[in-house]
Amino acid sequence: MKIMLFALVVSTVLTSCNGNSNETAKVSEQLVTESNQKSFNKGDIVPSDLVCMVNDEYMGKKQFEVSFEGKTYYGCCQMCKERIPKDQSVRMAIDPLSKKQIDKATALIAITGDRGEVSYFENKATYTNYIKQF
Repeated sequence: MKIMLFALVVSTVLTSCNGNSNETAKVSEQLVTESNQKSFNKGDIVPSDLVCMVNDEYMGKKQFEVSFEGKTYYGCCQMCKERIPKDQSVRMAIDPLSKKQIDKATALIAITGDRGEVSYFENKATYTNYIKQF
């Protein structure tokens, strides 16, 4: 499971961040050295700092913190760090149950995909009702 997650993270970083080799090496090295990190599964609520909010994926490792208008967002690479303040679309999400637009910085985040994809929920109630579908 950890090897699969590691491969997914490295693949995501390489494809999503246009191969920024320095950032990729840092993320890969950090993942290898922090194998005691709690593992999360599909349906689990995850800490926001373990999610790349640009790629909407659980990364399994603390991400780069990006402050914008008094809120904290997270990204996996330099491209994400630059894009978050410039692109409102990466700071917002649609709750899959209520269909309301919500701010990722204040959302409850859960893994909802088989490859670590996450969804953002406006509250625990919409998360709980959505997860019942699994």
